[in-house]
Amino acid sequence: MTAPKFGTSGLRGLAEDLDAALVGAHVQAFLAACPVGSGLFVGRDLRDSSPRIARAVITAARAAGVDVTDCGTVPTPALALAAMAAGAAAVMVTGSHIPADRNGLKFYTPAGEITKAHEAAILAALGPPVTGGAGALRHSDPGPAFVARYVTAFGRGALAGQRIGVWSHSAVGRDLLIATLQDLGATVVELDRSQHFIPVDTEAVPAAARAFLRRSALDHRLDAIASTDGDGDRPLLTDESGEVIPGDLLGQITAALLAAAVAVTPVSSNTGIARRIATVIRTRIGSPFVIAGMEAVLATDPTARVVGYEANGGFLLGFAAATGAGTLPGLMTRDSHLPIIAPLVAAGRAGLKARVAAEPARFTAADRLENVPAAAALALVTSLRDDPDARTAFLRDIAGETGHDMDLTDGLRLTLTGGQVVHLRPSGNAPELRFYAEAESPGAADALLAKGLTWLSRYFG
Repeated sequence: MTAPKFGTSGLRGLAEDLDAALVGAHVQAFLAACPVGSGLFVGRDLRDSSPRIARAVITAARAAGVDVTDCGTVPTPALALAAMAAGAAAVMVTGSHIPADRNGLKFYTPAGEITKAHEAAILAALGPPVTGGAGALRHSDPGPAFVARYVTAFGRGALAGQRIGVWSHSAVGRDLLIATLQDLGATVVELDRSQHFIPVDTEAVPAAARAFLRRSALDHRLDAIASTDGDGDRPLLTDESGEVIPGDLLGQITAALLAAAVAVTPVSSNTGIARRIATVIRTRIGSPFVIAGMEAVLATDPTARVVGYEANGGFLLGFAAATGAGTLPGLMTRDSHLPIIAPLVAAGRAGLKARVAAEPARFTAADRLENVPAAAALALVTSLRDDPDARTAFLRDIAGETGHDMDLTDGLRLTLTGGQVVHLRPSGNAPELRFYAEAESPGAADALLAKGLTWLSRYFG
């Protein structure tokens, strides 16, 4: 059994391993090693294990003498926004999109998500529990302010006339998303609210869910369907036919609407952004790397119109953006509301299908092979990296061509002579191997993805 560890999105592990002692040790190490400001805000998603883990977070922080604001069930970006506005640190209890038997902690200083340097400091500060403190406990609901952020920026009529489905499943921010879209003028149809936790990965939506979304769009005569992952920091948006729009395309459209001048995005995002934004900076996969890239830009030019986004659609805003109806303040953490609202506004009555068709003809598709031990995934990637013959055979099998350039920024990314891209990357959060494909059309990207996953299934079978 793998012990809980830090990945690209905080501490993750099996829920049963995240006991009070382990959670308390990491929370107290965070409080000792990182800026805390006015106290600690705590939120959680809708997993069965999250209330228990949140209680452990609160108990440990109060025992360390830190005042705690319990925000209950709340999306990660809403918690981060509230904490930063109060000059406080935050801990979000969530496993994001990974299976329900897992969970985790996301840490925020008053300035935003922790960096890799903060992570190292937390691990170095782990030690015996601190007791005897008597931090105060308060309760707060960040939801209304989070909704108001977008309504104020875009205006109450921004989505007037649009009929939008919200796939609620077990997303912690489902009610806030419904409220936001309604306040922006849309007619909302709720779909499939669940009482048990469903791990929705917006970057790897399974075939059954895609079929459900297509049926729902047709049955309810919808202009779009919106949703998020479990903790509300990754968006899912379909067009009027129920086809899922890749997250990196949502990022491109949002960046263009906000008149960004610099886009920071991982190597897994499609290359079409270079035709939309003047300056594009590529990073490793994970919001800490995107934030580091954005901060480097802002350190050189504090007025830079810089944004960041990931292939999963999570969007980070590094400047106060004019939206036509108002101004949207920056939020340097992954957000799902903005990359849902902005494409809907940009599309207007013409529809999202037409708006997506106006983007450069580069499309990504991604999925993962689950239950692949990290060591086995790494061994395959290393073999393909180091053995030209193995790499050639792999590419011939899945793409029918072998000429390529290799990029080792994060995993193994191979750009074929014909322009298609295949990218293998062991997950940093779960025992799975990620596969990304890029091609000139959605169908070609899906076909390349399917061939890649078939090859991987045979290899590990």
